Amino acid sequence: MVRLGQNFLADPNLLDAIVRDAGLATDDVVLEVGAGEGVLSERLAAAAAHLHTVEIDRGLEQALAPIAALPNVELHWGDAMKIDLAAFDPAPTAMVANLPYSVATPLILRTIEQLPTLERWTVMVQREIADRLRAAPGSRTYGSPSAVVQLACEVELLRAVDPAVFKPRPRVDSAILRLRRTGPGADEETRTLIRAAFAHRRKSLARSLEHAAPGNLATTRAALAQLGLPEDARAEALAPEQFAALSAKLRG
Repeated sequence: MVRLGQNFLADPNLLDAIVRDAGLATDDVVLEVGAGEGVLSERLAAAAAHLHTVEIDRGLEQALAPIAALPNVELHWGDAMKIDLAAFDPAPTAMVANLPYSVATPLILRTIEQLPTLERWTVMVQREIADRLRAAPGSRTYGSPSAVVQLACEVELLRAVDPAVFKPRPRVDSAILRLRRTGPGADEETRTLIRAAFAHRRKSLARSLEHAAPGNLATTRAALAQLGLPEDARAEALAPEQFAALSAKLRG
């Protein structure tokens, strides 16, 4: 059955492929969120120096007992959106997981922000999320998560995944997504600006920011013009780097 929104992988060939896709080195410290029944955890523990695996469902305690007993595994019980990931020691260098789809996007954003030691992510997500995070400016799926993720990472779709490999079979398509860190990513001010810019997609970016912080319409339009952008540009027209430049410009 589905436990807390997670569908368990049931195909050993795909599990092996995920580990290969991750390209783990023997000194890597892996973060897995959503241990499930431990089938991916077991493979990750064999490939890496250390595995931090997080699971919220205590009903899986018996199934995960053999994994928890491995000498290089730490099993953390709790909500990955609330647990202090930055306190994990040793610090994770790679994230490999079949992510619970209900929290996949905010969790990826959280790990980018809070775990600067993470260099790459190999994660199973809903296909819609994969398409959104790698979307290019100007597309309908390009939005706030796209811009924030792409300011920190290169995003690549590795493979589409047949629903038949899960138990139970989900009603959505899935995909394996790879992220490679290219920089520290957006600071808090830039993340706030990007969220506000996309909050009213039908309005111009300047008008959308005016809703969030009244009184800045003229300043935003002037900053856009200084960057060589139309004053009435919409948020989806700006590349991630242009959001960072706009944020810096507005801060003076």
